Amino acid sequence: MSRAEPETAGSGTPEAARTPNPLWSLGLLRGELLITFRRWRTLALLGVLAAVPVLVGIAVKIETGDGPSGGGGGEGPAFISQISNNGLFLVFTALAATLPFFLPMAVGVVAGDAIAGESSAGTLRYLLVAPAGRTRLLLTKYAAVIAFCLAATLVVAVSALAVGALLFPLGDLTTISGTRIGYAEGLGRALLIALVVAASLVGFAALGLFVSTLTGSGIAAMATTVGLLITVQILDQIPQLDALQPYFFSHYWLSFADLMREPVYWDDLVRNLGLQALYAAVFGSAAWARFTAKDITA
Repeated sequence: MSRAEPETAGSGTPEAARTPNPLWSLGLLRGELLITFRRWRTLALLGVLAAVPVLVGIAVKIETGDGPSGGGGGEGPAFISQISNNGLFLVFTALAATLPFFLPMAVGVVAGDAIAGESSAGTLRYLLVAPAGRTRLLLTKYAAVIAFCLAATLVVAVSALAVGALLFPLGDLTTISGTRIGYAEGLGRALLIALVVAASLVGFAALGLFVSTLTGSGIAAMATTVGLLITVQILDQIPQLDALQPYFFSHYWLSFADLMREPVYWDDLVRNLGLQALYAAVFGSAAWARFTAKDITA
């Protein structure tokens, strides 16, 4: 197939290819979302993520029996000491347990396969048939990955909320600062934390999308993206690199715990969201530059 064919097929003129119907663009996004969330691989990833809160909840229930623990609150995994007192803490614990590796690994698989998977399957050139265009297709792929970030985070949160309600008491909860807040406010903070966790993955998703444009092998792109995740996580634990660590995409991931303070500490949360926006801009631009110059017919 020549380069000219995908530019004119289905529209008759190159001008038509450059001015696609906005409704067609929505249809392209809808189709991409359906394909992404109907894959067995995606469903398996979501199933594994949903199982994590179940395993944590059962483990805490077995360990504590029917009596609540008297441990105090804490950041990240230390939320686990409060689960038996209030099942809502299972949401915070599950997100803290999955965010360092399981959630970004799932995102890395989906993002790494976004372009490279289509290329290895031989379907990428057909996706570029007018009125798609490379920029529009890349934005659609990234939007689908962002949707997966949100869906994966909500799966963990909803699973944890359901298991926490079944196994442990619910009610007012104590913040990290030692103040008491009502259950409704705690539920609202849990939702806000889930949204922050999802937003914390957008920078890594852009990095995975960029890697996906560099190769024609979906497996290689997924492995490279997950490998970068592991490497950065290791580097973020080396004290000698403390000057560089604030620029690692994962450095402020667990700052969501500050939403459980009274008052909320916003400094690290703002740094985290700003860093994710920077990564999304830099690697999103790099992905666009690479994809628009890539020889799809090769």
